[in-house]
Amino acid sequence: MKIAINTRFLLPGRLEGLGRYTYEVARRLVEGHPEHEFLFFFDRPCDERFLFGRNVQPVVLPPPARHPVLWHLWFEYSVSRALKKYRPDVLFSPDGYLSLRAQTPTVMVVHDLAYEHFPEAVPFLVRRYYQYFGPRYCRRADHLLAVSNYTKEDVQKQYGIEGSRISVCGNGCREGFTPLPEWEQRQIQQQYSDGRPYFLYVGAVHPRKNVHRLIEAFSWFKRQTGAPTKLLIAGRFAWQAGPVKEAFEGSSHQQDIRFLGFVPDEELPRLMGAAFGFVYPSLFEGFGLPLLEAMHCDVPIISSRSSSLPEVAGEAALLVDPMDTGQLAEALRRLHEQEGLRQSLIVAGREQKKKFSWDRTAEVVYESLIGIV
Repeated sequence: MKIAINTRFLLPGRLEGLGRYTYEVARRLVEGHPEHEFLFFFDRPCDERFLFGRNVQPVVLPPPARHPVLWHLWFEYSVSRALKKYRPDVLFSPDGYLSLRAQTPTVMVVHDLAYEHFPEAVPFLVRRYYQYFGPRYCRRADHLLAVSNYTKEDVQKQYGIEGSRISVCGNGCREGFTPLPEWEQRQIQQQYSDGRPYFLYVGAVHPRKNVHRLIEAFSWFKRQTGAPTKLLIAGRFAWQAGPVKEAFEGSSHQQDIRFLGFVPDEELPRLMGAAFGFVYPSLFEGFGLPLLEAMHCDVPIISSRSSSLPEVAGEAALLVDPMDTGQLAEALRRLHEQEGLRQSLIVAGREQKKKFSWDRTAEVVYESLIGIV
């Protein structure tokens, strides 16, 4: 069988979100199925590190698709023509896009429909593109993969697609996230937080991620407890980060809040493994991969009681109303003061993480691919 994969997010040093998903699944498909031929469709010169076997043929298709107009050109013209030329049996698109013009059977992954629930958090032109093409992509796909049951139900509700056309594939945690010995945790704390324990947030710095309320809750926590704990925020500032900057400027504990920017892949497991607690108060997520990373590091979690996050967190997190700053602050205080609670969350995380793996995700993907050919 000849399988084409949209691999435009395989970018060296920038495997965030969609790129990480593409990497983990595509690598397992190639290595696990040497009997098949794979076509990798890139939108710029590819890195040889992403060619996972001799059964992979890289195909570079211009233009680089990083703008709504270029997205349309790439999928409807470049990808469509490549599919006609190379004639694969199936196309796998792991990033939520596909070619409406192509006749090739297609499996597409839906990560979330955040643009439907928080349209104001998406730049105008991008929002218009998603709202127009998103439902069309979902209806065109021969089979859909949703990263969570929540996302599956959301697609059914928003676009009226039958549940039988959607499989839940989940996500996994990449290698490297593991509990750290105390001596290494102290070393990392010296590097990042002046030797103090710290709460950690990882993700985009954006209002939908609720980082501004996290800063407000942390400031309340500091006032009430006087704890030496710091707050580390790891991630790039995204569009509409004004409320986050305002919350920081209004905090009386700025010296205990640190913005780390983008943290490289090789450093993130160390940063997570030394955290006193991981805090993920996002308003909306299709899955919430950092929750798994925290579980694999034996780090207790505070997260939102919204969208897919309770499904992923299970009993391994203190769940709060993400709009209630007081609840979030109280959860920080409880985690700080109750060692028994911290340990119970860690133990629950060791069980919850067993439900998710990249191997399992790749297996669901493969079964979906062969199921429509």
